Amino acid sequence: MYQLCRHLPTAVVLCISLPVCAQTSLPDGPGKEFVEAACVACHQTNLIANSAGYTHERWRSLIGKMMDLEEPLVGDITQYLAANFPEKYDRRPTLVSGDARVTFLEWDVPTLGQRPRDPLMTPDGMIWWAGMYGSLIGRLDPGTGEMTEWKLDPEARPHSIIDDAEGNIWYTGNGNGTMGMLDPETGEITVYPMPDPDARDPHTPVVTNNGDIWFTLQNSDMLGRLVPDMGDIRLTGMPTERARPYGIKEDSDGMIWVAYRGAPKIARIDPDSWEIVEFATPNPDPQSHHGNYYIRRLAIDSNDTIWYVDSGRGYLGRLDPETGETREWLTPSGPGSHPYAIEIIDDIVWFNESAQRPDVLVRFDPETEQFQSWAIPSGVGIIRHMRATHDGNLVIHQSSTNTVGLVLIDHES
Repeated sequence: MYQLCRHLPTAVVLCISLPVCAQTSLPDGPGKEFVEAACVACHQTNLIANSAGYTHERWRSLIGKMMDLEEPLVGDITQYLAANFPEKYDRRPTLVSGDARVTFLEWDVPTLGQRPRDPLMTPDGMIWWAGMYGSLIGRLDPGTGEMTEWKLDPEARPHSIIDDAEGNIWYTGNGNGTMGMLDPETGEITVYPMPDPDARDPHTPVVTNNGDIWFTLQNSDMLGRLVPDMGDIRLTGMPTERARPYGIKEDSDGMIWVAYRGAPKIARIDPDSWEIVEFATPNPDPQSHHGNYYIRRLAIDSNDTIWYVDSGRGYLGRLDPETGETREWLTPSGPGSHPYAIEIIDDIVWFNESAQRPDVLVRFDPETEQFQSWAIPSGVGIIRHMRATHDGNLVIHQSSTNTVGLVLIDHES
C-alpha cells in the first residue's frame, strides 16, 4: 500500500486523515488492492458494495470526479469495479410525468473528492457549498462559471453552511466540534469551539430572524445556539434518547423545528424559554427502519405547516402543529426510495429519492396531491440538502460526482 499511496494525488492524501468506518469485504480479484488503497482512503467500502453498479465507462467517469490517477492504475481500478460491481437495475426510479417543467444546470467543483454538499444561493446570485471531505467552502458564479474555494482547518470537515444578513458564511465543523464563520470580503475565518467536549459534531445550522444561529449536533444528541455578537454558545440535550437531531428550520413565529433522524419524532423549541415539545410521527413497523433512518429533514410552508421526509419508510409527511395530526403519502418509487432533502417553493413541495439510481427530484402539489419526478442528470450522488433561491429556483448537489447544481423551475407551466 505504501508504494501506491506515494503516488496518490493531494485530494486523496487529504482524505487519508478521515476516520474510516467498518468496512464491507470486497471480492477477490485483480485490482482489489488498488481499490482498497485508493478508494478506501476517502470512504468505506460499503459505498461501493451498496452502489447501483455501473458500466466500465461510468465507473471511469466517477473515479475521475474523485481522484486524479494515471494509467495503468486508473485502468486497473476501473476494470476491477466494472467486473465486480456491474450495472444493476433494481434501483431504477419510478418516474412520474406531469405538466411542470424544470431545467438542470450542473457544475463540477474544483477540488476532486471533496464531496460537495448543502449548497445555497446568496442574494447576489452566488452559489455556495460545503466541501466536507476537502474541508473547504466554495463559491460559484453561475453566470460565468468562475469558482473560488476557501480552505478551512483540515479537521473541520464542514457538514453544512448558512449565510447571514451581512453576507458571512457560517459552517458547522463536524469533524472538530466547532462553528465557524467565513467573511468573503476579507477571507478571514473565525472559529467558535464547542464549550462542551461531548458536543462533537455540529451538523446543520439555521440563522434566525434575530441573527442567532441555531444548529443540530446529530450524534451528540444536542441542539445549540450561537449568538454572534457575543460569541456565546449554549447547548441542550434532546428529551428523547438517541434522537439524533438532524434538519432544522425556523417558522414565522420564531419557533425552531428539528427533525429526528434517530426517532419518529419532530421537535419544536421555544427560543426564549428553551422548552422542547415533541410531536410523534407514524411508526407502524419499527423494524422497517434500517439504520434508524427516520426523519432527515423538514420544511415549512406559508401556513407554518411542517412537511417532512421519512427516509426509512419512503414517505412524504405533513404535520399540523396546532393539532399534532399527521398525514403521509408514499413516494413514487416506494418504501425503499429513501427521501432525503426537502424544500418548499410557493407552497409546492420538492424532495428527492436518494436510494434510486439515478437520484430523483420529486415535485408534490398539496392541492392536487399529485407527484411529478425527474432523473437528475449526473444522478450518482445524493441530494443531502436542497434550498430555495431568492428567485424561486432550487440549488442541489451530487456529492459522488463532485457537482453542485441549479434547478430552474418554469413557474408558467
